[in-house]
Amino acid sequence: MAVNDIPREGLRDQRPGHRSSSTWRELAFQLLERSRDTRGLSRIVDSCLVILILLNVAAVLLESMESVGLAFAAQFRLFEMLSVAVFSVEYLLRVWVCVETDRTSSNESATSVRLRYAASPMAIIDLLAVLPFYIGALGLLGAADMRVLRVLRLLRLFKLTRYADSMSLLWRVLRENASNFAAALGVLLIVMILAASGMYLIEREAQPEAFGSVPSAMWWAFATLTTVGYGDVTPITPIGKVFGAAITVVSIGIVALPAGLLASSFSARLRQNTEAYRDAADLAAADGIVTEEERRELERKRRELGLGADLAADILGEEQTRRMHIISTACPTCGYDPAAAAIDREESAPDIS
Repeated sequence: MAVNDIPREGLRDQRPGHRSSSTWRELAFQLLERSRDTRGLSRIVDSCLVILILLNVAAVLLESMESVGLAFAAQFRLFEMLSVAVFSVEYLLRVWVCVETDRTSSNESATSVRLRYAASPMAIIDLLAVLPFYIGALGLLGAADMRVLRVLRLLRLFKLTRYADSMSLLWRVLRENASNFAAALGVLLIVMILAASGMYLIEREAQPEAFGSVPSAMWWAFATLTTVGYGDVTPITPIGKVFGAAITVVSIGIVALPAGLLASSFSARLRQNTEAYRDAADLAAADGIVTEEERRELERKRRELGLGADLAADILGEEQTRRMHIISTACPTCGYDPAAAAIDREESAPDIS
């Protein structure tokens, strides 16, 4: 992305070669927010950040191996400092440029916009990506085991949700259906408590070390409800075995409930996004020709909706073929198109399914 491609608002009354802070902020915003530019420097910045995140994850995994961690301790430390510097600058820049987003209100102050962004999930993830380093550097944990902070660096893996379209789509599904998932998990928790209480009443005398209290029995309930079944704690009385078998059968449906909600919600959202992209593709192909600018806008729309490139290409091809057929069948004199009229009647017909 060339500097000349940036909108010129804010450049008026400026001396040649001089840029206002708002213009530099807009440039940084366009470099960091890939939704504004699917090519050029913005894509390069995204790619470099993704590679750096993956390298950090690999470094944490390798550093956990004692032989490798001791042999390359200095290199790991230098790489950590470099990574924290990059992620810290990225975080500060995102807080600085968030006022450029179209979602902000014109009546809202820049400070309130930045505070609202800092409280957003993605901003919190960016902060957690560098926080362990500063906590360790400032010695806030005293003599605590520093390996805990090293493992916490794996939180940087969540930064990939900003660049992975499918992960963004999944995050939107989880956020939109949070109440449904909470209800399903609540049912699971209730059943787990009832199962642990029942097993405590039945097995506490036969196995006091495993079922001597309800909290102790909750490990068995959790392992059974999630069908993990390690076998380290099992009922031995006849009634306990019958009760355990019943809980195992019930657990199949209880545990499958959140998974079913996630699958159905994800499928519904994907279908909605597909239809939204189809509408955009139909609008772009209305004249039978898709310009380069329209293709760039469709690519931006595809990434925003989290659709695959092959699926988007198929949809665009179908819409182009349909529009070309409509144009070819239209009457050259009056412009009446029986195919277009049939399509309009089909689209306007009420859905009785």
